[in-house]
Amino acid sequence: MLVAEVANGAAVAAANLPVTWVHWVAFCVGTFVLLALDMFVFHRDSHEPTLRESALWTAFWCLLALVFNLWLWWWAEQIAPPGLPHAMAFLQGYIVEWSLSMDNVFVFVVIFAYFGVPLKYQYRVLFWGIIGAIALRLLFIVAAAGILHYFEWAFYFFGAFLVYTAIKLAMSHGSETHPDQNIFVRLGHKYLRVAPGSHGQKFFVRVDGQLFVTSLFLVLLVIDFTDVLFAIDSVPAIFGITRDPFIVFTSNIFAVMGLRALYFLLAGVIGLFRYLNYGLSAVLGFIGVKMIVKQATGWEPANWQSLLVIIGLLGTSIVASLIAAKRDGAASASGTPPTTATH
Repeated sequence: MLVAEVANGAAVAAANLPVTWVHWVAFCVGTFVLLALDMFVFHRDSHEPTLRESALWTAFWCLLALVFNLWLWWWAEQIAPPGLPHAMAFLQGYIVEWSLSMDNVFVFVVIFAYFGVPLKYQYRVLFWGIIGAIALRLLFIVAAAGILHYFEWAFYFFGAFLVYTAIKLAMSHGSETHPDQNIFVRLGHKYLRVAPGSHGQKFFVRVDGQLFVTSLFLVLLVIDFTDVLFAIDSVPAIFGITRDPFIVFTSNIFAVMGLRALYFLLAGVIGLFRYLNYGLSAVLGFIGVKMIVKQATGWEPANWQSLLVIIGLLGTSIVASLIAAKRDGAASASGTPPTTATH
C-alpha cells in the first residue's frame, strides 16, 4: 500500500491541502516566535559563533523541519489522504531550497568581507535580513501562485527560465561578486546620510541631532537584495515540485530560518565545495525540464524518484568537491602544485 501511494504521488499531490487562514497565521506566528527566541534570548549578546555552536544550531533547524514534515504527513493523512505525497513534496522542496541557500553563503562571505563586518555582528545582520526575506518571499509565492493559477502556460516560462538559470549558473561558476556595484549601495550613498566610521551593531545613529544610517544598514539592504535575486530562482524551482502554496511557503521558510547557522558553519570551509554550483545547476535544470514535460504531456516522475535524482546530483557535486580538495591537499603536502579548479 505504501508503494502504491508513492507511485501515484505525483497525481495525488496535484490537489492542494485544505489550508485555511488559521493555518497560515499559526505558521507565521510560530515562525516569528522561534526567530524572536533565537535572536533575543539565545543570541541577545553579540558574539562570534563557534563551529560547534553553528553545527548544533544547523542540526536543530534541520531537525525542526523534519519534525514539521512528519506532522504534515500525519495531518494530511487525516484530512486529505494519502498524506505521503504531500510530505514527500515538502521534503523535496526543503532539500532544494536548503541546497540553493548554500549558494547564498558564497555571496554573503564576499559582502561581509567587503564591508569589513566583524563576525560577532554578522548574526544580527542575517537575522534582520531573514525577517525581510520571509516577507519578500511570501509576496513572491503569492504572486507566482496567482500567475500559475490563472495562466497555466506560465509553467513553460518558469521551466524555461530555470533551464536558462541552470546554464548561466554553470557557465558563471566562480565569477566574482562586486558589492560596491550593488544598486542599494550606490543609492544609499547618494540619497541617505551614511554615518562615517564604525558604530558597532547599530543600524541607525544620531550625529549632532540628525539621524544617520550606518554602513551596517547598507549591508542589510544588500543582504535583502541578494535574497530577492535568489528567490527569483528558488520560488519557480519549488513550484516545479509542488503547486501547493502552503507547502511551497513552509519548506521555503524552514530553509531560510536555518540559513544563519548554515552560514557560520560553512563560511570557513566554503572553498572546499568548488563543484557545488554544478550540482545546483543540474538540480535547477532537472526541475525546469520536469516542469515543461509535465505541462506538455501531463507526466512527471514520482516524488521519490525526483527526490533521489536531486539528492544524487547534489551528493555527486559535494563528493567530487571533497575528493578534489583532498587531492590538492595531498599534492601540497608532497610539494606538487595542486590542480587549479575552474572558477
